[in-house]
Amino acid sequence: MPDALPPAERLLNLVIALVNTQHRMTKEQIRTSVAGYDHAASTDAFERMFERDKETLRELGIPVVTVTSAAHGDDLGYRVDPDAYALPPMELSAAQLGVLALAADFWQGQVLRSDAARGLTKLRVVGATPSEADTVAGLSPRLNPAGPALAPLLDAAHDRQVVTFTYRTASTGEVRRRVVEPWRLVASRGGWYLVGHDRDRAGARVFRLSRIEGPVRTVGPPGAFTVPTGTDARELVAVAQRGEERVAWLAVAADRAGALRARAARHAAEVAHAEPPPDLPPAPPGTDVVALPYTRTAELAEEVTGYTDGVVVLAPSSLRDAVVRRLRAAVEMGERLAPEVTRG
Repeated sequence: MPDALPPAERLLNLVIALVNTQHRMTKEQIRTSVAGYDHAASTDAFERMFERDKETLRELGIPVVTVTSAAHGDDLGYRVDPDAYALPPMELSAAQLGVLALAADFWQGQVLRSDAARGLTKLRVVGATPSEADTVAGLSPRLNPAGPALAPLLDAAHDRQVVTFTYRTASTGEVRRRVVEPWRLVASRGGWYLVGHDRDRAGARVFRLSRIEGPVRTVGPPGAFTVPTGTDARELVAVAQRGEERVAWLAVAADRAGALRARAARHAAEVAHAEPPPDLPPAPPGTDVVALPYTRTAELAEEVTGYTDGVVVLAPSSLRDAVVRRLRAAVEMGERLAPEVTRG
């Protein structure tokens, strides 16, 4: 048996069928003729899937109407009202088409880039010519690629289906399996985030998609959970990005890391009350010890790694370990590339 269709493709097939039916389609006709429903394990499973899809289409503004049989009032069928669904004549100005081009360009490098490109191509037919839409050229937004995790997570969030994946924590580098109820996906500060309920930790958590390693797999049936009322996914992401403020104690070589020194000076008042940890190791000779507030271990570790021997992390150990891992990875990469350079 072939693999089940993705939910988005099944919904599209349903819309096409209901738009093109001359009178109506019964549930049995939908089940047997619309691709995506023939994989339902039982009548109850089909009923749940169809009812969920029908409500999703209505939420998207697609007028799915119920039509009763003239002979049998309890014989229900469905179709899309063509008059309510049809778009009015559309004329797009150069500026409007330019904004749409920006929206499509936003998805370059993402899993939806092909869909965005096809949509923009169709809109160009009713809008200005491409050359007239260049008024917003050079403003293209960008997101870091979300990777292969985005598509299955979007489907799982739509179907309310639990997922499991391997995740690498930014602060400690710990890699472990997570079981999550996916609530929302949010794009923020150039990255993609999953907001959901971590079943092992029994609470809401935020996961950056770039730290998901390997495939995302679904667990159990669709409709397994509901998103709590009032959940503000963007606020949860913002809180996670701010994180808990900590203080790093760094030994900086003389006349090195000027930008880091300047930032430490600007925030000196904020860390004036901070006491060095009792086990703080001595600074190497010829270095100055600076205290720098930070919230995200990964970001500061990447910056410190760029200074190589110009900065030594004295504390905390989690930041020091993160820098050491990056330096070791750089050394290993150099060793792998060395034979290639020699042969070249």
